[in-house]
Amino acid sequence: MMETLREIAVPARPGDATARIQAALDAGGPVRVVLGAGRHESGGLRLGADTALHLDPGAELAFRPDYDAYRATQVGIEAEGSDRAMIVAEGARNVALTGAGRITCDGAARFSRGDDGAMGTRLPAALRPRVLVFDGCRDVEISGIAIEDSPMWTLHLVDCDRVRVSGVRIDNDRRMPNTDGIVIDGCRDVAVTGCEIRTADDGIVLKTSARIGGGVAGICADIRVSGCLVESRSCALKIGTESHAGFRRILFEDCRVEASNRGLGIFSRDGGAVEEVRFARIELDCRETPDGFWGSGEALTINTLDRRAGRPAGPVRGVRVEGVTGRMEGAITLVAERPGAIDGVVLDGIRLAQAPGALGTARRYDLRPTRADLAVAPGAAGRANAWALGPDGVVAGLVAYPGGMPALFAEGVTGLELGDFEVTRPDPLPEGWSAEPVVTGKPQPQ
Repeated sequence: MMETLREIAVPARPGDATARIQAALDAGGPVRVVLGAGRHESGGLRLGADTALHLDPGAELAFRPDYDAYRATQVGIEAEGSDRAMIVAEGARNVALTGAGRITCDGAARFSRGDDGAMGTRLPAALRPRVLVFDGCRDVEISGIAIEDSPMWTLHLVDCDRVRVSGVRIDNDRRMPNTDGIVIDGCRDVAVTGCEIRTADDGIVLKTSARIGGGVAGICADIRVSGCLVESRSCALKIGTESHAGFRRILFEDCRVEASNRGLGIFSRDGGAVEEVRFARIELDCRETPDGFWGSGEALTINTLDRRAGRPAGPVRGVRVEGVTGRMEGAITLVAERPGAIDGVVLDGIRLAQAPGALGTARRYDLRPTRADLAVAPGAAGRANAWALGPDGVVAGLVAYPGGMPALFAEGVTGLELGDFEVTRPDPLPEGWSAEPVVTGKPQPQ
């Protein structure tokens, strides 16, 4: 980060502080804009090169819960159909968001339109801003900050190099879809350490997204996530599903996943290869969820599925999962639509307890997102990129395990190695469970 900073203090005052904060940010760097203790109500903010936005202890940056407040902070990469963010930096070097203060967003109350009771989620508004998008930036620091109640993706880092995220706390509504915690999208040389993330959607997720008008964010490479605590109703530590470019040299280590749905996941859909991935020394607590959430209580899920015509999913190769402990109400599920698309998976030092959940939703495995839910057919029940009911009244992508739920299910996988692998199961086995702990078989329709 910058060695010598000119500091500009912005004290808290009643009313809209957007212009005052932005004027300080535009003063020319290297500059550190410090928001003092108290409430700072704001619309969209834009950071330039050699600029740090710092929140003192007791400072609250309260973003306005109005999509129109972010017309000036549009970005070049969409997420769930939205192209705006609360804090934006584009093409900037030496840019930072730091401090012991907090960012509040009022996302669940003001950016949802009711409940989807059958699916267990809120119904999100059509247009919702992300909290932060840094696109094409270099030498990025995000540290110490707390973020509450994001309406959409929380921290979105796109095509950035040399990123350090540490000590960040994110606490989002547990039923609000698409409120991913930290999204690392086509970035290189990233370290995420000591963060605490609690959210309805993915916790820490790597993507390689498509840009508005064509092109992709870039490859994801040399990413390290360590010492983090994650609670997620979707997948806590994840790669995909957006996978338009490749992923390589990815490490998740020394993390704890608690009160979550899926623990660890790799999802290939859009053509990019996933290679050289390691999950190490991770403690899991994976629980069933209603069908509105993808998956249900799996410790590990890896799947590849072609969801767009003419664009086969990229292969997943060279994945090591070691030193994983804890409990799951689902199974370990490895499914390749095309045989051999998942190759070279090693499971070693695995110590898990498999327990029945209260919902029974874990007795099927989940291949969403599929072709069916890219766009819901006219007149059909569902929500785009979330769920769609098939003609049989079952959510598309949910598939019954052949012969019941095992501890590990593998289909279309080559080069699978089980080293020190132990899953403790109930005796007697619950109804709908397979007597075989490890099963390879043909997927069966529900």
